[in-house]
Amino acid sequence: MPRRRIGQETFGFDAADRVTALDELLDLIDWTPIEAALGSIPVARRGEAAWPPLALFKALLIAMWHDLSDVRLAEALEDRASFRRFCGFSRYEPTPERTAFVRFRKLLITQGLDQVTFELVNRQLRARSVAVKTGTLVDATVIASASPRDGEAGWSGHRSRKAVHSYKAHVAADADTGLVERVDVTPGNVHDGRAGGAVVPDDPGLVYADSAYRGSTFTAAVVAKGGEPRVVATHYWAREGDAAAEAAFRARNGAIHCIRARIEKIFGTWKRSYGLRRMRWRGLAKAALQVRLTAMAYNLRRGVSLLQAA
Repeated sequence: MPRRRIGQETFGFDAADRVTALDELLDLIDWTPIEAALGSIPVARRGEAAWPPLALFKALLIAMWHDLSDVRLAEALEDRASFRRFCGFSRYEPTPERTAFVRFRKLLITQGLDQVTFELVNRQLRARSVAVKTGTLVDATVIASASPRDGEAGWSGHRSRKAVHSYKAHVAADADTGLVERVDVTPGNVHDGRAGGAVVPDDPGLVYADSAYRGSTFTAAVVAKGGEPRVVATHYWAREGDAAAEAAFRARNGAIHCIRARIEKIFGTWKRSYGLRRMRWRGLAKAALQVRLTAMAYNLRRGVSLLQAA
């Protein structure tokens, strides 16, 4: 299938235009490996030339950063110079219509390329990190489903909150840099402790988690990966009135909470700024794609901040 060539005409952008955060993100990593991984995707209607997959991939990242629907994304690409420059389009050439993004997401899922691109982005960010890994944060967040009629979602309940028809994003993040390392998505009724072991990376160091991760299943998964669990305890054995034991218990839990709580900032950013309060599409595979795109978008922004602070 023939593929469109974009960015061939003179861009015509003023030098003053190159001051946006997107330009820093464009220079953060080498996009060539990602382009190679996406190279086999033909994204076009029958009889039309295909859009370059890397341009569509970058456009999906923009949609995450700015919480844009497919329609709004197509409109923004027509209008905003910084969006065009990031994706590789020159000022006056046509840009993809809404349906191109729908087809592209479907092909990402069917070919498993959402996981591939996530790993490629993370590999480069880890290589540029100046911090030495000392620990891992593991937690899960509930994300409302796109519709109560989504048969692949589940009801997530809590004793102090109303049940939500939802999915769960299970996440492992570096305790020092805050970069998301692993992501898995399940129906909302899957217990955190049973699914958490799947996101623990190799050689995780000390693994910090809340009390939902108590039990042998998660502990065994952490130990098998070469880590040491640091899980919030809910009780302790001591004689009644043993103030020293109670103080030790509170001190241990407090130290874990202080580090574990850093992952809540990640979830807060996803939901407040990246539109992950609710899933956009139905189905587990599409939910996983949305979460991974969000994680990639977050990691890229976080990578810029880390390098600026170094």
